[in-house]
Amino acid sequence: MTPERASGIVLRTRPLTDTSLIVHWLTPEWGRIATVAKGARKPKSAFFGKLDLCFEAEFSFVRSARSELHTLREVVPGNLRASLRTEFGYLAQIGYAVAFVEQLTETETPVPDVFELFREFLDHLPKQPPQPRNVFAFELRLLASQGLEPDPETTAFSPAAKQLLTELTYRDWSELPALKPTAAEVQAVRQFLHGFILFHCHKLPKGRAEALETK
Repeated sequence: MTPERASGIVLRTRPLTDTSLIVHWLTPEWGRIATVAKGARKPKSAFFGKLDLCFEAEFSFVRSARSELHTLREVVPGNLRASLRTEFGYLAQIGYAVAFVEQLTETETPVPDVFELFREFLDHLPKQPPQPRNVFAFELRLLASQGLEPDPETTAFSPAAKQLLTELTYRDWSELPALKPTAAEVQAVRQFLHGFILFHCHKLPKGRAEALETK
């Protein structure tokens, strides 16, 4: 079978055998797909050092006729995002973002807008210390991509908190560090999104509390 090519970001990996890995990808072309990297845990493997959380790469795979677990053939790494693995707060926020993407998207369904959002989120994180606003902005934009954008005018927020909700949704990522919300505004947005996600998505993605326990 002819290999198919894609570009993607590694969402997670886990061992399959003593020598092989299952690699979950987010791609614009195919959405979320899972591949088996045979022999990837061997030091002399062609995959060794090329597959880790948030690595962005070009890759090829052969589709399985029996399952959604395909065979990885080749990986050409691009952006490895090494700085994201130097701070626990970044990893906590990434883990939560991955869980939310997995909850709101179907496997093997093209999601170019979600792919671009996740890439922008990863590129934004190391430009400042971990902050709750990063999580709120990602939540709001991912919800909007699925047609679930909250309307600030329907909330009981103060005018300042309503403005914060709007800016977190629409301002460029590069402008977010300039936001200086009060503790009360942050708490209002946190509680609102907690309830909004529970109501519309039926459960909270794993890791939200840990992702928000940053200063």
